Amino acid sequence: KISLKIQSHHPTQQMYLIERTIPNPSVVREDSGRISNLLAENILPRIEVYGQHEISELAKNSEKRTRLLDRFVDTDEALNRRKSELLRDLEKSRQSILNLRYELHDVEERLAALPGLEETLERFRAAGLEERLRERSVLVREEQVLLSIPERLEPFNQSLENIQSELPIDLTFLSQKALEDLPGKEILISANKVLEQLSRDLEDVVIRYKNALQRANEEIIQIRSRWEERKLEVQKEYEKILRELKKSAIDGEEFIRLRRNIESLRPLRERQKQLLQQKNDLLERRRMYLTEWEDLKAEEFRNLDRAANKVNRKLRQRVDVTVTFSGDRKSLFKLLRERVGGQLSETIEKLEGKETISLTDFADTCREGTERLREKYGFTPMQARNIAEANPEVFMCIEELDLSPTTTIRLNTASVDEPPAWQTLEDLSTGQKATAILLLLLLDSDAPLIVDQPEDDLDNRFITEGVVPRIRAEKRLRQFVFSTHNANIPVLGDAELILGLTASGEADGGTTKIPGKHRGSIDEQSVRELVEEVLEGGKMAFETRRLKYGF
Repeated sequence: KISLKIQSHHPTQQMYLIERTIPNPSVVREDSGRISNLLAENILPRIEVYGQHEISELAKNSEKRTRLLDRFVDTDEALNRRKSELLRDLEKSRQSILNLRYELHDVEERLAALPGLEETLERFRAAGLEERLRERSVLVREEQVLLSIPERLEPFNQSLENIQSELPIDLTFLSQKALEDLPGKEILISANKVLEQLSRDLEDVVIRYKNALQRANEEIIQIRSRWEERKLEVQKEYEKILRELKKSAIDGEEFIRLRRNIESLRPLRERQKQLLQQKNDLLERRRMYLTEWEDLKAEEFRNLDRAANKVNRKLRQRVDVTVTFSGDRKSLFKLLRERVGGQLSETIEKLEGKETISLTDFADTCREGTERLREKYGFTPMQARNIAEANPEVFMCIEELDLSPTTTIRLNTASVDEPPAWQTLEDLSTGQKATAILLLLLLDSDAPLIVDQPEDDLDNRFITEGVVPRIRAEKRLRQFVFSTHNANIPVLGDAELILGLTASGEADGGTTKIPGKHRGSIDEQSVRELVEEVLEGGKMAFETRRLKYGF
């Protein structure tokens, strides 16, 4: 169980106790002992904490290295919010386009039979059946008209159900109790009457709406009844003609079935036109979304690039940071593996080798087909064919990806009095990598920085020439807390407070304490003696450093 007592000063002074019993979540208690609804992050300031060797591990993770720059980016909540909204819009547009394509495919499949049916109908006409069965043939068309009426009324029935489900309007949010703490409650509560009246008016409209639909349905039933009488009369004459046709070995029923099939398919031509228009509208809207999506990603990158330039100015001649737009392509490769499959190693190698890549352009090229992919990206015929023949949804998913930028960090490994010797993080030793990352972490921030034993992965030369000067430059702007066995850090870093911990017993059952004499600044004799004892080389080394660095 870990307990931490916190005195918060914002918005008012308040004591809290944060407790966590492993592995359960933490609990926040007020000074009275009552459990608070606040979370630990609501109370504690933003703190950057790095455990032993964690900085070294951070140097190995490219994504986390890039995220380090976020500390120097002015957060644009409007941009982040719009990106989230736009991604939802893109996902909805993708689903709408896919649903429409499925329906369009179904309509086109059914319409594919129409030319053959119409050709067969022409042969029946040539045999004279059109003329002899005209009345029955027209009856088929009339029946199709009657069957279409309920389809036209269905949207109005659905609309009525939607309105009824929302009535009466829920006015709980405008009740006396809901508004009792608001100074302007007398003004706001007047909206209650407005919405009450609207609710009554809409209920009256619903009654008239419902009556109108019911009246229309009753009249349609009467029309259907009158038409059924006409159908019976035509059917009697039709059956008489059928008996005569049988004598000539002609199947009149087949002609009527054919006519009925054709009449049921013909309305689909109009539906096909509507779907094609809707498809064009959806694709145009999606193009607008994608244009804005790319603009927002570019704006976000520019903010990160400005942050990198800011870091370079502050760490001039020590660390150099460069960011690459959409450099991390792992999510693209994952998508291709999961949704395309096949032998993709060469494909991924080709895409990885491109300095820049436009996802929109890549998706469009996939749609253009195998040859275009081979020409533009150098894919093998089989690779290009596998990608080009993927489900259209894959190409839209590619357009919606948000590839993270990558960061290249270089460290000047030369001594202060030597010409610069820049090396990328990948070419550095473990200690040099940790130095480069720590120099970034030490830059100005409003968050305190806590590091456990930073010297574990650092060379002494880099501590004295790179890290310590940065600590001294930044310590007036933020708080640093280091747990260290290397006295160079508190001494050369000009620590405001040094605490010497004295351990007793083993780590799993021992104790530790801070003697009063081991608590204070380097100016105090007892603290200075502690530092001399801890510092490698003893008092002589301490004196040498004191003279060298002007303490």
